[in-house]
Amino acid sequence: MQIGYHASHEQFSPSQLLALVQQAQAAGFSCAKASDHFHPWSERQGHSGFTWSWLGAAMAVTDFPIGSISAPGYRYHPAIVAQAAATLGEMFPNRFWLALGSGEALNEAITGTYWPDKPERNAILAECAAVIRALFAGETVTHRGRVTVVEAKLYSRPAQPVPLLGAAITPASARHVAQWADGLLITGGDVEEIRPTIEAFRENGGAGKPVHIQHALCWAKSEDEAFEEALDQWSANVIGGEVNWDLRRPIDFDNATRFVRREDIAEAVFISADLGRHRAAIEAYAELGANAVHLHQVGRNQAEFIDAFGAKVLPGLDRNAAGAR
Repeated sequence: MQIGYHASHEQFSPSQLLALVQQAQAAGFSCAKASDHFHPWSERQGHSGFTWSWLGAAMAVTDFPIGSISAPGYRYHPAIVAQAAATLGEMFPNRFWLALGSGEALNEAITGTYWPDKPERNAILAECAAVIRALFAGETVTHRGRVTVVEAKLYSRPAQPVPLLGAAITPASARHVAQWADGLLITGGDVEEIRPTIEAFRENGGAGKPVHIQHALCWAKSEDEAFEEALDQWSANVIGGEVNWDLRRPIDFDNATRFVRREDIAEAVFISADLGRHRAAIEAYAELGANAVHLHQVGRNQAEFIDAFGAKVLPGLDRNAAGAR
């Protein structure tokens, strides 16, 4: 189980994140993951750098694996996603992985196209994944369906295709992505609550494939500070149902989360000032057979978090850190 650092482009400038990912590798993290947003989840977060530009720079100044997530079919045409991923894969062999998800209106509806319901988004995602995989294989692709591709071919490709993970939150979505994905990306939480989603993936074509978990946490030197940071920065994660996928503006999320309480945020983010509790929460994912756990410290004290976890949490926890380098 590798332990990764999550680079949150919604919360920090690209230049800050470049320094932080280097600090994370030096501190003992064995991989990293980057978000891909056009807008932040809140006006208070205040950033949304272009992930694909940042990935090239980040991979040039580190030597561990880095992955990202994309939602093709809207602001990104799948052929462009394939070209971007293949370029990174060619420059940095066996270090880049890409997760594909069905997206959210906050980022994908900016082009003004109709924002479809979840079943239709799943269908678009499956078509895009098929197009990307065919381009990775060197095929000349013409496809006319929910997305259109005409005689596209990638001429610069890595020797080994970039792994395509499927992003899922529910068992239904996990069953869907298992049909085409090389692995699963899932958000963390209580082990028993996320187990059904992982099992749905494995039982429908994902057996033996890697599972990546993005674990949202908030650590600070005091419990009150940790809760304050989590409420300020990550209250949007509390909203349930389809709301997260359908709201269009950061201010909409700010309005929707005005009354989020400490007990609410504690259900969505693992919050504690105790490093031992954080270590135990991460260790619990080993029971699920997770291959990588990407730690998303939602507070703004990123450098302090990296140093503290590097010194007190990671040693002995990441059993593959040496091999990853």
